[in-house]
Amino acid sequence: MKSYISAAVLAAALMPVAAFAQEEQKPAVTISGSATIASDYRFRGVSQSDKGMAVQGGLTLSHESGLYAGVWGSNLAGWGTFGGANMELDLIGGYKLPVADNATLDLGLIWYMYPGGADESDFAEPYVKLTGTTGPATLTAGVAYAPKQYALANISAAPNSRGQSEDNLYLWGDGALAIGGTPLTAKAHIGYSDGNPGLGPNGTSVAPTGRYWDWSLGMDATWRNLTLNISYVDTDIGKAEAARLQPNFSTGGDGSGSIADAAVVASLTASF
Repeated sequence: MKSYISAAVLAAALMPVAAFAQEEQKPAVTISGSATIASDYRFRGVSQSDKGMAVQGGLTLSHESGLYAGVWGSNLAGWGTFGGANMELDLIGGYKLPVADNATLDLGLIWYMYPGGADESDFAEPYVKLTGTTGPATLTAGVAYAPKQYALANISAAPNSRGQSEDNLYLWGDGALAIGGTPLTAKAHIGYSDGNPGLGPNGTSVAPTGRYWDWSLGMDATWRNLTLNISYVDTDIGKAEAARLQPNFSTGGDGSGSIADAAVVASLTASF
């Protein structure tokens, strides 16, 4: 007695195999990006948008080998006018490699550019960071070191200022904890800057008081590809230290207040 297998049965049997094959055929290059609107652009605890709103966006190309390249931009305001620029544009390149089942090492470089501003505003900063996950928690430790460059020069508001080039070191740690059964993720950040103790060639500085700490505590709420973040951001830059950097280091450049004061910052990000 002969046995026959119908076309429908055969197709059903082969469907998991076909689906598996499609999953295996991942593209060698992927593109990801994001667009953000924020109540303030804080860079290492210091406002870059004069405590005003910022519109930001980025695009990243990633290769299956671990290589990646990207671009990120934001509007700017105040803080020495950034050499006449009203925009920051970062070029990013790097390489990610797994170092364990749940850890990734990321080595890269950011070229900070200020289109329309003075040439000496731009600078390069290599970085290394290690990210690991354990259960619902993700932890990151990183170090960024910008070698001596004129954009980081010691120009004013510092003893023995001769316009010499300076370097800058930034150490940071990030933590994120997904709250099970909810769309919420608790986040924390702490960073330490060590660099130019005054103002650079265009009235700004990556480490405005030479050495200082910045930190933040916040919460993400995610729905589909949208993420709402609310964070409390602060630094240990005191009034006396901020006073040496006025009027640049104030909202509106009027010499009052400090753009490193504590603030609650809200942002909405769409990822794709």
